[in-house]
Amino acid sequence: MATQTQSDTNRTTLPETGFLRIWQIVGNPKATPPTPALIPVSRTTFLNGVKSGKYPRPIKLGERTTAWKVEDIRALIAKLGGA
Repeated sequence: MATQTQSDTNRTTLPETGFLRIWQIVGNPKATPPTPALIPVSRTTFLNGVKSGKYPRPIKLGERTTAWKVEDIRALIAKLGGA
C-alpha cells in the first residue's frame, strides 16, 4: 500500500485550473466535513500576507465573490516548500 505525503495529496486534490475561495486555502474546521488547510495560517494572516505582497493577489469574480487562481496557490505552496 502506497502512502501519500501532504504535498502529494494537495497536488492530486487541486484542479489544474480554476479558482479557490479563501476557506479552501486556509481551511475551515467548522465546516461539515471540516476543510483541511492548504496553507496552515489563519484567515487574517493570509489576508495580511496578500496585502504585504507575500501571498498572491485575489481576483474579484463578482461584487461579493473573491477567489485565487489555483495556479497561483500551487506556486505559493511550492515556494513555501510544500511541493
